Amino acid sequence: MIQKIFRSFAYIAGVFFLLMIINLVKGEQGYSAFFFTAGMAALAISFNGFVQLKGFAYTMWILVAISLGMLYPHSFIQWGDFELKRLIVPFVQVTMLGMGAQMKLDDFKGVIKMPKGVITGVFCQFTVMPLVGFILSKVFHFPPEIAGGVVLIGCVPSASASNVMSYLAKANLALAVTIGATATLLAPFLTPQLMKLLGGQYVEVDVVGMMVDITNMIIVPIIAGFIFNLFYFNEKSTRSKLVQMGSFFSIILVTNLILHFSSEENTLSDSLYSLLMATTWFYLAPMIVAIILRHMKSISYSTISSALAFIAMMGIVINTVIITASGQESLRQVGLLLILSCFLHNIIGYTVGYTAAKLAKLPEKDRRTIAFEVGMQNGGVATGLALAMGKVATVGLASAIFGPLQNLTGSALVNIFKKRPVKE
Repeated sequence: MIQKIFRSFAYIAGVFFLLMIINLVKGEQGYSAFFFTAGMAALAISFNGFVQLKGFAYTMWILVAISLGMLYPHSFIQWGDFELKRLIVPFVQVTMLGMGAQMKLDDFKGVIKMPKGVITGVFCQFTVMPLVGFILSKVFHFPPEIAGGVVLIGCVPSASASNVMSYLAKANLALAVTIGATATLLAPFLTPQLMKLLGGQYVEVDVVGMMVDITNMIIVPIIAGFIFNLFYFNEKSTRSKLVQMGSFFSIILVTNLILHFSSEENTLSDSLYSLLMATTWFYLAPMIVAIILRHMKSISYSTISSALAFIAMMGIVINTVIITASGQESLRQVGLLLILSCFLHNIIGYTVGYTAAKLAKLPEKDRRTIAFEVGMQNGGVATGLALAMGKVATVGLASAIFGPLQNLTGSALVNIFKKRPVKE
């Protein structure tokens, strides 16, 4: 019954597109834009009613977001006195919190169990992708700040979506999680240095500031996810909990100390307030929420995971609208070339990752995993860093395009791999 309702939206989409064509013929551009976006939204809903298309529903919503940002930019820049770009970092943090809630410290044991695969994946992630981004920025002769964004998307760690693709392709999911986790932990140290080296000629890069920004966007929310798991499952001894909680608080404290001393503008009261907020939201809140939910038998862990995944997905869609609206002018100038650049960057990542794993004589499942881990980048983090630079409308454009594009190509690669089943 539900599938039939979803499928009926395909007919509604057809009606909207027909109305769009009629209005285009009449020369009524405003109504045409509305009918186009409404048709795209109806089409995205309809995809949930078809087994073959369901996996592309998320990508369709991203296209709807881009359409809204391009056609109605002024509606998604500021509401009253509130600038919508202030939502970007919180949504990235929620996504990383969800990622942390799906991880355990035991995941890092995979580095010992599968060293060759982890080293191959992480090495390619932080060498191939930054260099390819740098080369593409030169080849396409983008304006400096847009070129800086092309380099930046190559310098960030792999996206959590790569784990989903590895799962769908029946690749080595344990290796995918380990590579992603390792790359994420290395990002605060490697991403700023790589960006300074390769992208410093395009935009000013504050290495220490970027380290702090990445830690606040990635590491601290992941710690919140760890804390949630620690108290939700309640499997560790009191001593183990104290050791872990002490370590987690130390990271939050050190991050805020670096932030305080790295900027002359930060007063002691500002820094103490920042520490209080970080401790409240990423240390105490996950603990309290986990204890409450643990005693609510009506809410399962799978329900919590699904809710976090939905919030993360909506966050990415909303961020895409905001970034597209902010950079509409720049997109009109370099849109097609930037799409081509992101596509090449993504495909080269898949190809080099798979080839490197093959040269390392890793099994087929591992090759597929490393292809996804190298080719798919964390666009949310790149966007957040662009915002921290104050250049989300230019530096953030490449990540706004790369994110949805990699989901489309990743889904296609999953289907290719499925047609070539791995012999057990």
